Amino acid sequence: MSDGRLLAAPIRAGGGRTTAPFGRRLLRVVGVDDLGAYRVLRIADPDGPEPEPGQFAMLAAAERWGGGEDERPYLARAFSFARWRDGEAHYLLEDVGPGTKLLCALRAGEGVWVLGPLGRGFAAPGDGRRALLVGGGVGIAPLVIWQDVLKREATLSGEQAPASTVLLGFRDGRRARGAVLFSGARVATDDGSVGHHGFVTDLLAAELEKDAHATMYACGPPRMLEAVRTICATRGLPAQLALEAGMACGFGACYGCVVPRRGGGYLRVCVDGPVIDAAEVDQVEEHAGAPA
Repeated sequence: MSDGRLLAAPIRAGGGRTTAPFGRRLLRVVGVDDLGAYRVLRIADPDGPEPEPGQFAMLAAAERWGGGEDERPYLARAFSFARWRDGEAHYLLEDVGPGTKLLCALRAGEGVWVLGPLGRGFAAPGDGRRALLVGGGVGIAPLVIWQDVLKREATLSGEQAPASTVLLGFRDGRRARGAVLFSGARVATDDGSVGHHGFVTDLLAAELEKDAHATMYACGPPRMLEAVRTICATRGLPAQLALEAGMACGFGACYGCVVPRRGGGYLRVCVDGPVIDAAEVDQVEEHAGAPA
């Protein structure tokens, strides 16, 4: 192609996988929205493929992306797509380190290097099950776009019932502002400042008592993911977990993001996931989740 990029056709076997254009792209920030403790980074990507819910991109600021006396570049950071609207990609950020600090400081018009969409996304619930979305902290990001798609599919199919049930857990009220990205979310906070005083798994247990015919979709801190995995394993419920892990490349070459596979071997979060069937892992390890 004349612009040097290769656009591959989408692949949707099991969980979705839309393949990324070849090489990283220099894109522009449209805006950064404050959302309590979080930022929503909006990047114009008019020629990029629409991502599957659960996929991610590797982001790096075009300027000032380095540190120390030798200005050693930081590795690009992996972020789930939180939303896609008319060629504009949204990412949910929290300032938790040097890379996220620089990305949170970006303003409209500044450049961002983007590689993506990458990885495998969520697969639709089967067997007549409803979708039950469980998120924690900044890990709610991939569930936002997933609810968008579920609502769109329900509308197209003429369904009258809600397309999904959303349960979210946050540390405090400032972070609980992230719930506004969803429709009809129920919230739990550790400090009791918003919604249920306790864990999101309390809400989950109560919801399953009412109707357990569901497929679970979860992303959040590792302890939350492990609790969800355990609940689903005990009840024999299908669950898809969106894992997070430190990545250097994003496409399976460095093996820096591996998690143990049940029965032996390893899964690479970047290519075998980030959405992984809960039955594939014995437990969610401490490094395989979003920041608390």
